[in-house]
Amino acid sequence: MAMPVSRRNFFVGAGVGAAALGFVFVGAGSLAPFVRPSNTATRNAVGYGTLVSDPDGILALPEGFSYRLLARSGETATAEGVHPSDPDGIGVFDGPKGGSVLICNHENNGEEPFPVPVVEGLTYDPGAKGGTSTLIVDAEGNLVRQYTSVAGTNNNCAGGVSPWGTWLTCEETEDRAGSGTNTKDHGYVFEVDPASREANIDRSPVPLKFLGRYSHEAVAIDPATTQIYLTEDAGNPSGLYLRWTPPSGFTPGKGALHELAVSAGGDTAGQLHAMKCSLGSTHIRDLSEATEVGTRYNVEWIDVPDRDARTISVRKQFRNHEITRARKLEGQWWGDDGAYFVSSFARIIQGSANSHDGQVWFYDPATQSIALKTIFGVNPNPNAESGHFDGPDNITVAPQGGLILAEDGDGVSHLVGVTSQGRSYPLARNEANDSEFCGPAFSKDGKWLFANIQSPGFTLAITGPWTRPSNDPV
Repeated sequence: MAMPVSRRNFFVGAGVGAAALGFVFVGAGSLAPFVRPSNTATRNAVGYGTLVSDPDGILALPEGFSYRLLARSGETATAEGVHPSDPDGIGVFDGPKGGSVLICNHENNGEEPFPVPVVEGLTYDPGAKGGTSTLIVDAEGNLVRQYTSVAGTNNNCAGGVSPWGTWLTCEETEDRAGSGTNTKDHGYVFEVDPASREANIDRSPVPLKFLGRYSHEAVAIDPATTQIYLTEDAGNPSGLYLRWTPPSGFTPGKGALHELAVSAGGDTAGQLHAMKCSLGSTHIRDLSEATEVGTRYNVEWIDVPDRDARTISVRKQFRNHEITRARKLEGQWWGDDGAYFVSSFARIIQGSANSHDGQVWFYDPATQSIALKTIFGVNPNPNAESGHFDGPDNITVAPQGGLILAEDGDGVSHLVGVTSQGRSYPLARNEANDSEFCGPAFSKDGKWLFANIQSPGFTLAITGPWTRPSNDPV
């Protein structure tokens, strides 16, 4: 998620400086396309109203909304120490007595001040500093307790919730053993059980190598087929969108992926494919070729030759005419019988066909096609509170209808809402600094929206008068 180089520095005075948002939500959580010209400016909506500045300097919210600071990196006590640095993606599960269980990633690469503690039976590589924390939150949004659920992983960024009630946490790295303090190869997906700490002993630190070794970002799982869709957040060359199909006879459920991973031949179980898109007979080399909401491409799936990338990165095993790439493939969410996924930005100067500040795509397995649902033009002034938003990263579908996007660009950082009619509005603003928002996800009853501000490491619970947000223009 974190970008070491400012994306805005690569593109000044862009010819595509407008933004278009295209959604019509048939019902809560539906994302059917609303097609409009791609060169019209983003239209803003009232949403939940004007953001009110926070006297504590953390989070500006609409009138009537409030938040609780559940944990702060380096300060909040946990079972093993303190809340680790760089909280990122979040999986939310039902908790006791109407509360929630949060599994929180930590995008630690070894340079952060507060690593995930090494815990016997929960640690993959004692030389790595990332992992996940599990937070128990009561029905009133209070932190009850926190413990480590997997340790010794690297750069845990996003992930996804499984249909059987577990969290798949993703390493956004390709680091090998011997790199820094690593004693093992990294770039894998790990499964974490929200049930208890004991449920993860000797299970959560097992890498699901059959899903491939590359710079993972997020996963989404088709509950009908157990096919797992995966985004790769990478550049030079840009990343791939991938799909894993389980082997014949596989029965999904808690523990099934672990058992497959440790079985004979488990490292290469099932099939891993990369996406190839076409429009008629024309091959689409990069998703940035699409500039209009409603653009639809047919999809083929191409075998990955060496999923563990023993000699060369997975994305470099293909020539450009063999697959379709995208810059900064980020968050995912399964809904409407398909997978929504994000390309956070693209720049011509970095090799993309067109420049944009975010696309949201929908993959429909029934038609084997993807459709462009949203495209943001380049934000002309990211440091201004101007109604322009950029760099969507993690996404979630709101129970009230529409989307919530975590902004990860330059300048002012927001949680951005998109109404059912396709207008955008600010739901929250980071008042502490310009660090990115991460991991928005709702409690099962829809009362609480959980999210992280990565630095200095705030884990937050937001509540308020949730209704369908107003689509009236500002």
